[in-house]
Amino acid sequence: MAASVDSLDAVRPPAPHRGPVPWVAMYHSVGDCSDDPYRITVTPERLDRQLAWLRRRGLRGVSVTELLTARARGEGGNLVGLTFDDGYADFVTDALPLLRRWDCGATLFVLPGRLGGDNAWDPLGPRKPLLTADGIRHAAAAGVEIGSHGLTHVDLTKADDATLKAEVAESRAQLRELTGAPVDGFCYPYGTIDARAVEAVREAGYTYACAIDPGPLTGPHALPRVYVGQEDTAWRLHLKHLLHRLRRRPVEGL
Repeated sequence: MAASVDSLDAVRPPAPHRGPVPWVAMYHSVGDCSDDPYRITVTPERLDRQLAWLRRRGLRGVSVTELLTARARGEGGNLVGLTFDDGYADFVTDALPLLRRWDCGATLFVLPGRLGGDNAWDPLGPRKPLLTADGIRHAAAAGVEIGSHGLTHVDLTKADDATLKAEVAESRAQLRELTGAPVDGFCYPYGTIDARAVEAVREAGYTYACAIDPGPLTGPHALPRVYVGQEDTAWRLHLKHLLHRLRRRPVEGL
């Protein structure tokens, strides 16, 4: 006799939960943006107004780990992930005081293979100093989540196997030793990913990873983010917030 529909439903595993994509903002440097060919810089004044906009709307910026933890509890509708890539020294001097002012948290993705160096990967410059080990520890002591951006900022989709492993796994080990804290998050340099890079990040033990527009690879180890720049006024932020939820695919497992 054929199994009844009820009996089939009883043994069929539940479909994976697919929640709306979390809103994660992508920043880089905070400082003088008069010479900014890659549009990676916002002034402190602009960041201040952007954080004020969040708070006026009843939203609060937090680290990605705090955002995902809240979502796992079925909460966090008022939370926005704030991420800062590359680990510029101006994070401590210019961004951190504003985050404190507006009672916001953040995730800072750093490069342990370039401590105290600069953004040599940007051929057009200008050269921006990166945080030292002490600077990263200072940010961590202030409650900022420290994540890995790889060792030296290379395109993982073009890396050989040894380089890929070092950039992903070794960077995590170095940051854990540097901060004495877990390193749960990874951020793909340039936002470029492929299935091989995503699998390397997952195998290295990261809980999540941030990309930019991962398309069909979207998931906990390829989270999409929204670029935020100097031209993003309150109205532009409102549109980006709206379009992000409309255009991004749901994230399985979140």
